[in-house]
Amino acid sequence: MDEALTLAKAAKFAALSLLFAAAAQAHGQALQDPTRPPAMVLAPGAATGAAAGGPQLQSILIGREKGGRHLAVIDGETVRLGEQFHGARVARIGDNEVELVRGAERQVLRLYAQEASGITPAQAHAKAQARR
Repeated sequence: MDEALTLAKAAKFAALSLLFAAAAQAHGQALQDPTRPPAMVLAPGAATGAAAGGPQLQSILIGREKGGRHLAVIDGETVRLGEQFHGARVARIGDNEVELVRGAERQVLRLYAQEASGITPAQAHAKAQARR
């Protein structure tokens, strides 16, 4: 008789677990990328780099110590300073940009769009918030 009660409890527990899992899935939200810049930072033309067919700079990592590593992620591919990316040499990795050199052609990829003044949308927003 104890086995029958144990099996009944196990069946009830399994049914409740499935019910809760289904309810959680129905009410759950899609996970968002915590490293994605806020919408206010992304300028309307910022996403056009990939749409135009050019490479898109996704991340930069610069070591703090002198001579520390310089890495960039371009189109999902991790590259180091001096390495090749699709036939272009990674000539410079800065705080906000990477310079690719292919022969005499130079291409600068930026993490964030810049206005003509050289200020990123995030910096402009921070200045506006400071004025308030």
